[in-house]
Amino acid sequence: MNVFYEEDGAFKVGSILIDNTTSLQVESTHGKRSKIKAANVLLRFTQPGLIEFMTQAEGIAADIDVEFLWECSSPEDFDFSELASEYFGHVPNPTEAAGTLIRLHSSPMHFYKKGKGRYKAAPPDALKSALASAEKKRLQAALQARYTNELIAFTLPPEFTDKLSHLLYKPDRNTIEVKALEAACAAIHLSAAHLLQRCGAIPSTYAYHLQRFLFENFPHGTDFSEVNLTVWSDLPLAEDTAFSIDDATTTEIDDAFSVRELANGNWRIGVHIAAPSLGIVPGSTGDDIAMQRMSTVYLPGDKITMLPDSVVQTFTLSADKVCPSLSMYIEVDAETLAVLGTESRIERIHIAANLRHDTLEPLFNEDTLAAGKQDFLFAAELTLLWNLAKKLEATRGKSTENSIQQVDYNFHVENDRVSISTRQRGSPIDKVVSELMIFVNSEWGKLLATHDVAGIYRTQSNGKVKMSTVPAPHQGLGVAQYMWSSSPLRRYIDLVNQRQLISLLREEPPAYTKNDTALFAILRDFEVAYALYNEFQRNMERYWCLRWLVQENIQQAEALVLRENLVKLVHIPLICRVPSLPELSPNTRVILEIDEIDLLDLNFNARFISSVAEEATAC
Repeated sequence: MNVFYEEDGAFKVGSILIDNTTSLQVESTHGKRSKIKAANVLLRFTQPGLIEFMTQAEGIAADIDVEFLWECSSPEDFDFSELASEYFGHVPNPTEAAGTLIRLHSSPMHFYKKGKGRYKAAPPDALKSALASAEKKRLQAALQARYTNELIAFTLPPEFTDKLSHLLYKPDRNTIEVKALEAACAAIHLSAAHLLQRCGAIPSTYAYHLQRFLFENFPHGTDFSEVNLTVWSDLPLAEDTAFSIDDATTTEIDDAFSVRELANGNWRIGVHIAAPSLGIVPGSTGDDIAMQRMSTVYLPGDKITMLPDSVVQTFTLSADKVCPSLSMYIEVDAETLAVLGTESRIERIHIAANLRHDTLEPLFNEDTLAAGKQDFLFAAELTLLWNLAKKLEATRGKSTENSIQQVDYNFHVENDRVSISTRQRGSPIDKVVSELMIFVNSEWGKLLATHDVAGIYRTQSNGKVKMSTVPAPHQGLGVAQYMWSSSPLRRYIDLVNQRQLISLLREEPPAYTKNDTALFAILRDFEVAYALYNEFQRNMERYWCLRWLVQENIQQAEALVLRENLVKLVHIPLICRVPSLPELSPNTRVILEIDEIDLLDLNFNARFISSVAEEATAC
């Protein structure tokens, strides 16, 4: 005797070896012996043989019209053998009964299982809905297959055009487009970005990186809504005129300087900071924009400003304009240049000139200062400021005369070509600006702390720099307290601190009180945004370094060993790991072979050729 039984959701056949009433020991067609429950047996038969039985039953199941079977079924629960009798019009033989059961079991949309061998026909509405869903899935599967095949052939499906940003930067794995893209990537072993590039969807690698940043951080675009500025009251006009010192591309000119000899023979040095907080009050549209952005975003050849251009043009310290300013006047001794006192004012200042690094540096540098060449505009003022800057630096205990000179890299991008130049940090121009900014930011931080007015400070201890609402020393700068307040057109923290300073000088309630939750939220949001922007700037500088290698067809490059297998190329600020680098001491110069530059992943392969010393020996 043979049995047709169900086990683990599948139908099987076997020959009975032992019948223990409640359980059976059976042997399968492959000779495997198993113990099964008698309750799982659906049919007992003698003919045909086991193999023929399953073959015939599956053939009958395949021939059964499931729609007709559904129409023949009772609306109530039924046993499969009952429906088989109805369908075939006679008492079914074992293979017909088994075929009916197999067809019922394989049609879950038409029939619901209610027990061993028992089923119930799906209600018409439920069946209609299930069939529609199945058809939808079938069509989606066909569409997904078409997408995948087109992508494998490096053809972009037309439906992908308006979804590229999400496919590249925020893929939703529940969509058929992403499923198709992943399947194609797996088939041809390419990343999504590289595959879409091969399909022509990424015509510009530069745009790929820029659009990723904008998609993630500026989802509504970089355009500004209209900003209405608060009209500030009449401000006194400063008796001095000022000049600024900035890079040639700077449009947000935050700071300027003035010099006057006082009647007592001492010097009065003015540091004048643009005052956008006079026109942007907390809660205004302009404030919301600045708070959302937190900082100007910089990248080679471009920037995304924190404030709208109309606001920048109103407050930037442009030449031949009278601009609102938060000024600090520093009286210094005529002979020793020791600081005798400071005074802060809210005023208007006439900007006489905007001096630019590229034209000023050839005239004002350590060589011309040593030679006493002072035949250019503001030469005397700059010389005085240079001597004062050295005095301020020494007062901080941070003299850099014998320190290692650091190099800044300037990127100039024009017509999709990049040039990378170097500039020694710590030049007289740099020192004049940096020392005076350190001084005013420290003094204004002290002013807020002394009057118990809230502010946001930058502190450093044990080498770790952090932002805090509590004044504390900045060990790296050598000052008792330090805060950012000198770049309010470019950083929201500076704008906030400037508000606090102006309210103090006007003897008005400050915009932010001690332990103000808004102040803590600003600090937190600024740190997050500033870190993201800096990372983006570093990535874009790396991008343009790689572009420069391609542009100049650099196949070999000189590099400097930093540590282990980490090196920096000598002429550009590009760092990479070189697995083939032998064990060499830091600062060893080596020659590398450059190839396989990937502008999407921002990677390249570098292979060690030799050390520079070895090259010289070989010559």
